[in-house]
Amino acid sequence: QLQASGGGLVQAGGSLRLSCAASGSISNINVMGWYRQAPGNQRELVARIRSGGRTNYADSVKGRFTISRDNAKKSVYLQMNNLKPEDTALYLCNRYPDPWDNWGQGTLVTVFS
Repeated sequence: QLQASGGGLVQAGGSLRLSCAASGSISNINVMGWYRQAPGNQRELVARIRSGGRTNYADSVKGRFTISRDNAKKSVYLQMNNLKPEDTALYLCNRYPDPWDNWGQGTLVTVFS
């Protein structure tokens, strides 16, 4: 089970830090990712991190978002800076590329201008 938190309402240019806590160990999960789904859009992967720390980002968030993980705490984080209205979405974390069926409720991020 995955529990995302840290979302909220923020003005454009602001920052948020999302957290994702897993109920089980993620130490043996090679890649964890943060996804987002805006209303009317398909779910997209915005950032992923390998167990060794290597990261990849979608072009739309590169330079603004930073993903990290703490296997001991069974958690994955997403630091989001310089937020834009187009970042408004439900944010969820999961394994990549074969996500678990249970996505959890996610955390809603709303950015206003």
